[in-house]
Amino acid sequence: MTGPPPPASAPRPPFPWLRAALGVALVLALGFWARGRSDPAPEQARGTTRLSHDVVVERVQSVAKLVSSETTVRDVVVYENTWMNSTKRSLLVVTGKVNAGIDLGAGADVRIDDQARRITVTLPPAKILGVEILNLRTYDETAGLWNPFRPADRDAIYQRVRAQLVRTGEELGVVEHANQSARALLQTLLATEGYTVDVTFRARPVVPARG
Repeated sequence: MTGPPPPASAPRPPFPWLRAALGVALVLALGFWARGRSDPAPEQARGTTRLSHDVVVERVQSVAKLVSSETTVRDVVVYENTWMNSTKRSLLVVTGKVNAGIDLGAGADVRIDDQARRITVTLPPAKILGVEILNLRTYDETAGLWNPFRPADRDAIYQRVRAQLVRTGEELGVVEHANQSARALLQTLLATEGYTVDVTFRARPVVPARG
């Protein structure tokens, strides 16, 4: 006696990978749609920032206050004074600090071209702003027979030491270093908004020679 025939198996859908592919495509489509709604349009995401003249001037002033080329120098200063064939002489070794920077009291010119996205800044040239004497030692001091050292000589020595430190700082290029620092800082600060920054310096005034 034979049993009942086995039940017929349910028909398998053709191309079983098709359903998975359709599901992945649907997920990707939803993802791109959501991203398009949340992200700004390319035109909105770039090229809309503008710098006003006041903002640029404020940043220039802030940078100029920070810019300083500080150099420690060591030099030898000789002081001599002769009066009625009596000479007093002093040999000193000085260590000092020379600071150079930009004084905006002379004015700065700022020009902004929004269409070309270019900022042109013209600054007064850097100069030595101050000298600080860190150490001053006297290694040899000889007074004249009737020309002794007086308080006025100490003041004259101090002024000569400061003048010598200024000359040494200029020879070491501390002023040019301050100019380069100002240019690099301003280009870094202002170029972050997508602007090209040109920094120039006015010529240093010519000091007439003393006759």
